[in-house]
Amino acid sequence: MSKVGVFFGTGYEEIEALAVVDLLRRANVETDMVSVMEEKTVTGAHSISVVMDKMISEVDFSQLDMIVLPGGMSGTRKLEACEPLMEQVDAFIAAGKAVCAICAAPSILGHRGHLQGKKAIAYPGFEEQLTGAQVVYEPAVVDGNIITGRGMGCAIEFGLAIVEYLQGKEVRDALSDKIIFMK
Repeated sequence: MSKVGVFFGTGYEEIEALAVVDLLRRANVETDMVSVMEEKTVTGAHSISVVMDKMISEVDFSQLDMIVLPGGMSGTRKLEACEPLMEQVDAFIAAGKAVCAICAAPSILGHRGHLQGKKAIAYPGFEEQLTGAQVVYEPAVVDGNIITGRGMGCAIEFGLAIVEYLQGKEVRDALSDKIIFMK
């Protein structure tokens, strides 16, 4: 069974983070919401506070199959400033393990040089921060072990792309039907 860590910094975009958590849990993927802050309750960009499952210091990264980085400008800055998380992002990419980012968060992967030669997308205006990427204007883009998403309105498509990556197209399609997702 796959295990995913979704990482939250103060100012995260609520729908981008929680839609992914919801879809993964509906698909029976073990998913932890992880605070990179020094408190277990993290408040999003629109003043919605959520109690996390774990603090970053409690995460055994060797047990994770995937890291997910939600967007939100302030939240993205907090994630990028979290050196233990950035070390793990680098290690996951080097090991061929999956890293996913949506909205402003793909800029982190660009800044760290992980998008060289990869197809990727980010929130409009962040494309220039996807250093080395072939920018494609799709809701969600899968290229090898990296999945990127465009923004809040693309959160369901992004989450479903993650489900498909972990559990296959049949599970994705069944979940898409169950939640009445219409393109």
